[in-house]
Amino acid sequence: MHDHFYADILRNPHNRAILDRWDALALPDGWLVAGCLFQTVWNLKTDRPPTADIQDYDLFYFKPDDVSEDGERRMQAHVDRVLGDLGVRIEATNQARVHLWYEDYFGHPYAPLGSSREGIDRFLVPSTCVGVRPGGEIYAPNGLAPLYAGELRMNPLSPHRDLFERKAESYRARWPWLTVHPAELVSS
Repeated sequence: MHDHFYADILRNPHNRAILDRWDALALPDGWLVAGCLFQTVWNLKTDRPPTADIQDYDLFYFKPDDVSEDGERRMQAHVDRVLGDLGVRIEATNQARVHLWYEDYFGHPYAPLGSSREGIDRFLVPSTCVGVRPGGEIYAPNGLAPLYAGELRMNPLSPHRDLFERKAESYRARWPWLTVHPAELVSS
């Protein structure tokens, strides 16, 4: 299934271009993550163009020696120089600093992370916890079967019912075939 997934995400020309230019990005502990991956798969499953309704392309990196907003802005400017001609929104986020702004932005506390993979682990929906690097390297801590099945469950590592329900509603508006499972955990 890993080879099939990697081939699927490369059918999105923006994913392919980002991975083709990976070395120029030079992101420490870098991963291409989130919606641009699983939403490409969901689009292909429903015979839609692979780029349909994908709002942005997320890059995670981990740079604990600079958790300043200015440092993240500099990295974003670098990413924009390397990938800006693609004509899509690409966001680079230093996972070493997410705990500094998450609560103000989302209303829930967020413990510091030790790597980009830990950030992927905490996506609101376990089936969407995926990241890739060039050469077919895939990080999918919950496997890929739930992603292909369209299973939306709340992540026990991010038990925020309000955020999960908004995210699931947004996904179902674009891909109605997805299955939302009731949030079993109490929001923290």
